[in-house]
Amino acid sequence: MEHVHLAAEEDDLYSGYNDYNPTFDSEELDNDAGFQQAVRTSHGRRPPMTAKFPGTAIGGRALGTSFGSRMPMASSMGRPMTGAVQDGAARPMTAVRAAGYSSAMTRGSTFDPLGQSKGPAPPLEGKSEDTPDEKVKILEKKVNDLIEESCLAHGHGDLQLSLDRAKEAGRKERALVRQREQSGNADHINLDLTYSVLFNLATQYANNDMYAEALNTYQVIVKNKMFSNAGRLKVNMANIHFKQKNYPKAIKLYRMALDQISNSHKEMRIKIMQNIGVVFIRMGQYSDAITSFEHIMSECPNIKTGFNLILCYYAIGDRERMKKAFQKLICVPLGIDEEDKYIPPNDDTHANLVIEAIKNDKLHQMERERKALAEKFIMTSAKLIAPAIEATFAAGFDWCVDMVKSSQYVELANDLEINKAITYLRQRDFNQVGAVETLKTFEKKDSRVKSAAATNLSFLYFLEKDYDQADRYADLAMTADRYNPAALINKGNTVFVKKDYEKAAEFYKEALRNDSSCTEALYNLGLTYKRLGRLEESLDCFLKLHAILRNSAQVMWQLASLFEMLEDPHQAIEWLMQLITVTPTDPQVLAKLGELYDSEGDKSQAFQYYQESFRYFPSNIDVIEWLGAYYIDTQFCEKAIQYFERATLIQPTQVKWQLMVASCYRRSGNYQKALETYKDIHRKFPENVECLRFLVRLCTDMGMKEVQDYATKLKKVEKMKEIREQRVKSAREGSARGTRREGSASSDSGHSSHGTSAKGERLSAKMRALPGSNEPYEASSQRDIDASYVDPLGAPMERPKTAAKKRNEEDEFADEELGDDLLPE
Repeated sequence: MEHVHLAAEEDDLYSGYNDYNPTFDSEELDNDAGFQQAVRTSHGRRPPMTAKFPGTAIGGRALGTSFGSRMPMASSMGRPMTGAVQDGAARPMTAVRAAGYSSAMTRGSTFDPLGQSKGPAPPLEGKSEDTPDEKVKILEKKVNDLIEESCLAHGHGDLQLSLDRAKEAGRKERALVRQREQSGNADHINLDLTYSVLFNLATQYANNDMYAEALNTYQVIVKNKMFSNAGRLKVNMANIHFKQKNYPKAIKLYRMALDQISNSHKEMRIKIMQNIGVVFIRMGQYSDAITSFEHIMSECPNIKTGFNLILCYYAIGDRERMKKAFQKLICVPLGIDEEDKYIPPNDDTHANLVIEAIKNDKLHQMERERKALAEKFIMTSAKLIAPAIEATFAAGFDWCVDMVKSSQYVELANDLEINKAITYLRQRDFNQVGAVETLKTFEKKDSRVKSAAATNLSFLYFLEKDYDQADRYADLAMTADRYNPAALINKGNTVFVKKDYEKAAEFYKEALRNDSSCTEALYNLGLTYKRLGRLEESLDCFLKLHAILRNSAQVMWQLASLFEMLEDPHQAIEWLMQLITVTPTDPQVLAKLGELYDSEGDKSQAFQYYQESFRYFPSNIDVIEWLGAYYIDTQFCEKAIQYFERATLIQPTQVKWQLMVASCYRRSGNYQKALETYKDIHRKFPENVECLRFLVRLCTDMGMKEVQDYATKLKKVEKMKEIREQRVKSAREGSARGTRREGSASSDSGHSSHGTSAKGERLSAKMRALPGSNEPYEASSQRDIDASYVDPLGAPMERPKTAAKKRNEEDEFADEELGDDLLPE
């Protein structure tokens, strides 16, 4: 008790806290003889005899160390402390090996209780994969991975890769089954995995149009009684037979699948019955299809079934049932929320944020798609049955409009009226009680309908070339909806015909700003730049348009025309070569290619394309003229005759084609035929000087008696020609003297007569160009024939100038299709 102090009032309350038991002093363990003896001997590894020392926490024996006094300490269980001296002998310490001590430990060795000096621990031993269970698990994982890869490949559109992965999964699955049988676990086969492999393989076969293999795989699944609900796959088998147009087999399998599906799966049964109805329609058995569709409409009505039912009634011509089916169709509930739900309130900020978030989410998009599909079916049904349910089309359409107005699709009524007007347009009914009158009823409706109606009216008046009315309704459409690209295009068209190209370009640009995908505006803008001479900008427009409309023949033609105007014939030929891949039988494109090759000096290629153009369109006078001249140049006059004879049939009043036929006979040495032809020309055109000259020459060479008669007629005609020329000359001189007198009379007032004289000269030139009173309107004057057809005796005929007919000059407004579609986008 010498170390126990009783606290007294005068003692320090905090004394004794610095005292410690020397037994716990580890700094002098090296000098402790008892401890070192226990470490060096085997006594330290012996277990203590704790049962001999019962006791409490304080009492008993003193612990001896080489430092200071001995303090009798005991454990809480009565066992002495490690290293304590018992009965005069040093007791060995316990658990010294676990603490990192050993008998071989010497002074100065490193204290390493965790054994870190031995280096890192060896790696963990992996599980052995040689066991049957491990092999089975690895194979199952590979099969599942292959199925997943097959599905992902199908999702990416790589059908061949998806089929390869499905086949590989099938091979791995069969290896898995064999592995289980070899290990004696055949009873533990994974049926779900087998089903997945077979089902995915059959699906990929069907996706790759390998229908026989798909049917065989489905048959394996269906015949296996261990697969539950496998009978539903008969629907897939029926779908394959439907694709193969084996309709009786498809109906049989659909009905077998229907028998194996319980009544609790109502939606599945409805879909199968709908498929049965569609197959009956394909087979032409409309009464059986009506039975299926009527059952569906009574149990679970939907839009598609209602539309199919109307088609069946239309096919059998049942008016009353068509009306009833249409009424059922517009009463089908869509199961979507009202649009008012998405109108945000002004006072609730949180609600505004929520509505803004859900305004364009996936659910709202699905609702809009469902509503658009329903409106499409209703519009199509109304247009289909309107002419059939009443005596007239208008009465039938009016009945449909009345029904729609009393349904949940009230906003469709105006669209139906617009479609009624468009149907009038397609029937070429432009009168006041038809399209125009119907469209004019929308002038006081809401802005969207008014804009659509005014756009169509503007287009209608534009086709009738009533440009003032077209401009008026284009303005009305723009006022109702400034962002309507069709209205802006029609406005630009009305300005275009007035040749205000800069203003027209501004309207087309505005239409493109409102709708960048408006191809009509881009096409018209390119034409406008072409008229303005801004060829590079026009080329940019048509190149952009070609990127959107890759196979548009009109765009390719415009590009070829622009490159020709830019004096790049090689690029023009390239575009025309692309164009004939789209329209290989267009004679105008082939003729244009011939013209370009002719201008490049490649006569053989030019002849090939001109010949192809003539084959598809043998009435093009320019192509005929070029081919005839080509054969004359190559000294094949006999072949040129057929072309000039065809030109004579096309233009019987043009004397030059008949003269060319006679000339070809003369050049080929057939003088008798040439003489007959010249005589025939003389009977039709008795005043033709060239014909008389050739008759005189041929009769002289052949020693015929008629030579004197033809010579006399030639002199008379030449004399009449001289008299006519003198009259024209004197009239021209008199006109010039009168003009000079008027100029001298008006010189006192300070006005110049130059403009009047020039205008009068141009007018007289136009009058001289008109045919004479005794000539047909198409016939050229004798002066023109003499100038263009020079064939002196014995001299080779000059080849006519090549001029392939252009496409009414591409800038011709009516041919450029500048008008917009009847309905705006």
